[in-house]
Amino acid sequence: MKKILLALCLVSVLTVTAQEGETLTPKGFDRNRVFIGTGLNLGLSNRSFNIGLNPEIGYSLNNWLDVGIATNFSYFTQSADLNGIRYRDLNYGLGAFLRAWPLNFLFLQIQPENNWINSSQYIPSTNQSFTYKLNASSLLAGIGYGSRQVGARISYFSILIDVAAQRNSPYVDSYGSQQPVFRAGFGFYLKSKR
Repeated sequence: MKKILLALCLVSVLTVTAQEGETLTPKGFDRNRVFIGTGLNLGLSNRSFNIGLNPEIGYSLNNWLDVGIATNFSYFTQSADLNGIRYRDLNYGLGAFLRAWPLNFLFLQIQPENNWINSSQYIPSTNQSFTYKLNASSLLAGIGYGSRQVGARISYFSILIDVAAQRNSPYVDSYGSQQPVFRAGFGFYLKSKR
């Protein structure tokens, strides 16, 4: 809980001191500030691997703050180790995100989400297998580097970690260790109707 509060305080402080310069003056909904895109993520840990796709739709409230909805589709595998169990998980999830851009090239992100996981476990020594359907929420928080031109395009690279670290989270391995999530993303802004 302390990590979550710390992340929220950090985002708040940085948004207060956000970049100066040209600002957008929102006057209702502006289609030019809607963006769609996707992120590709990769997680690596001892004997485990995670790869996923994260489609998103967002809205730039101003030159330094984006909000949106994100989905995720992820595959996780962990090879058999000392406990002799091999894990394979396929999960999907839905959540929201907040990105604060205190500098033109730097952002902080927080992303709560809920995940549904189809998990299979195989024990090679006994030739037994088990399947489970699980549910877990997560709170991804991290920092990123990118290029963002409101009304045109967005691209980024980020490093996130699940600060909630619930047992069944797709971002936590079978030992409860948090896996860093490396994500590269891109998107484009919708244009006004002519």
